[in-house]
Parts: sequence; structure tokens; C-alpha cells
Amino acid sequence: MIIERINVYTMASELPRPFAFSQQWVTRRSATLVEVVTQDGQSGWGEALCAGLLEPELAAAVLKHVITPLVVGRSVFDSEVIWHELYNHTRDYGRKGVVIAAISALDIALWDLKGKATQRPVFELLGGGFRERLPAYATGFFRTELGADTDGLVEEACRHRDAGFASMKIKLGFGVANDIKVMTDIRDALGDDIELMIDANHAYTTSEAALLAEGLKDFGLRWFEEPVNPDDKEGYRLLKQKTLIPLAGGEAEFTLYGFRDLLAGRCIDIAQPDVAMAGGLTAMAHITTLALANGVQVNPHVWGTAIGQYASLHAIAATPLVNPTLSASGPIFEYDTSSHPFRSDLVTTPVTQSDGWVRVPTGEGLGFTIDRDFLHEHARPY
Repeated sequence: MIIERINVYTMASELPRPFAFSQQWVTRRSATLVEVVTQDGQSGWGEALCAGLLEPELAAAVLKHVITPLVVGRSVFDSEVIWHELYNHTRDYGRKGVVIAAISALDIALWDLKGKATQRPVFELLGGGFRERLPAYATGFFRTELGADTDGLVEEACRHRDAGFASMKIKLGFGVANDIKVMTDIRDALGDDIELMIDANHAYTTSEAALLAEGLKDFGLRWFEEPVNPDDKEGYRLLKQKTLIPLAGGEAEFTLYGFRDLLAGRCIDIAQPDVAMAGGLTAMAHITTLALANGVQVNPHVWGTAIGQYASLHAIAATPLVNPTLSASGPIFEYDTSSHPFRSDLVTTPVTQSDGWVRVPTGEGLGFTIDRDFLHEHARPY
């Protein structure tokens, strides 16, 4: 299983209707994909997450011009060695952002290949599966227009409930008063049987986030995600002193080095690395061990293509509980319900939920097959 070549693809699709979260309007969905081909003709696939309006060519350039020359001719089973060599090689200009996202894509593809070579699902190579299926929560609730009208958000919540979801995450960060109204209207429509989480996408100062947490203290929220700027670790710590709502964060953090202070400082209760951004499956194992040692549960962020979804399912299956009691709640899978053609059409069997549950893939490697016709129609070789 020697790496012969690396194919890099960029994909972009304009949305028929743009949507917004607290930071910006999203007008298209993008993806940076990597195909690692071995000398015996096997292919492994990975993804560098393109969140928001990130240009897919950025990670693609790192993959082509930095990573490819360093890994061609190497064994796919050297994934841990390769990860550290790539991180150290790019340390002076990497450490965060698109460089680590590119390393993530390569790493995911290597794990996919290792699974195919051994004819085992990736979660078994990661140490085994703690669970065979995962509860899924509906994430969405993006705004198609800004204003005080909550009817569309309430209708979306009811659709997710009717589709079988028992948990859902509401996008907030549009002003404390507006956020509280949105949550009140959704709770009134759903009742108390649906578990809710909130995500402000770091819209607030610590004081503003504390006001929102106080206004929602009786909602029984599973977590309050990204309440403040991801660089404001002291803000997280101060907010934890002001609310009993569990705090979640980390989708904008990278590698065990980036998570070290976030975890050791007890800034968060739930760590949310994204496998396609934080360093791949190798880095997820590092972060998970570090989180476990600091009493923090890992529950990955998932917002990529089908490749990112499949890789995340394997990562979650292999994630231990930080507090393994008989009644402990395990990690829950983020099921993106927003418009994303590369999530549903890129593979022959997309990830689907049934009555709010998603099964962990059991096929070789990551367990999917790329739809080559769709790839050739929509992807641009870089």
C-alpha cells in the first residue's frame, strides 16, 4: 500500500437561496476533496472542510504543492508518522486553518485506505466501536432573511420533529432579545419532549452570552455552543462561572496543541473538533485522549460532505464516554439539514437518519463508494 499519486478536486455549487448564520451569508457550498491512489490501484478519500465562504482552492493548494511531494512513495500505514512530519514541516506557517484542514483530508484518506487494505471498517482500526448506531440531532435553522418573524423557524422545528428527530440545534446570535423570542416560540410549538441545543457561532461578548444563558436557563438545554469568540478562552471560563448550561466549542480549533489550553482550562464541557478540519482521524484520537484526561466529552462538529459525515461516524463510534455510568448520555451525531448537494449526491449511499438514529458504517474503510459520474460532472481537478 504505497502512495503512487494524489488527486485533488475542488467543488462549488451556488445555493438557490442563500442563508445566514450569525457571522455571514452563505451563498454557495464548497468542498476540497483528495483521492490518494496506491500502487496497487486502491483509492482512499478525504475532505478538507470548507466552512462558510472558505475558498476550496486554499486547501487544494496546500495538498498539491506542500503535502503531495512529501508523501508520494510512503506507506499508507505510516499515517501517524506522516501526520507528525506534515505538522512539523508546516509548523512555522500552519498550526491552524487551511493547512491543518489539508492535512485532515490526507489523513482521512489514509485511514480509508488502511481499512480497505485490512478489509475492516475504520472504527475497528481506531480501537473498536463503543456503539453501533448514534442518535442524530437536526442542525439547521439558518436564516433566509433577518427580522423578528419566527414562523419559518418554528415550521422547520416541527418538520424535524415529524421526521423523527428528538434533538435539534437552533442557530442563534442575532441579538439576545431575538434569540430568546426564537427559542420561546420553538419551545411553545414543540413542547418539552424535544431536546434543544443552541449555537451562537461566537456572536457574543461574555456579558451578552451570560444574558442569553440567563434568559434560557429554564429550557433544559443540552449545550450552548460557541457562545464567544474561539480565541477568547478567558471569556469561556468566565461564562462557565455564570451559567449551569453546558458549554460546547472547538469547531474552530485545531490539533491537540490547539485544544490543550481549551481543555486544561476547563473552558468547555463538550469538545467539538471537526474531523475534516482539526487534523483528521489521527488528530481526533489525540484530542479525544486529551479531553478524556481532562474530564471533557468529545462530540464532533459535522458540516462537510458525505466524506466528512462518514469519517465522523467512525470517529464517534470509537469515542469513549468521559463518565461511563449506566445512565450517561453518549455522543450525538450532527445531521446537517441545510442545502448541500455534495452531502447527498457525492456517494452512492448517502448517510440517512431513521427515527432520529444513524447507523455506523460497517463496510471496508470508511464504508462509502464515490459516485464517479457526479464527481466528474461537478468537480474540478486542481
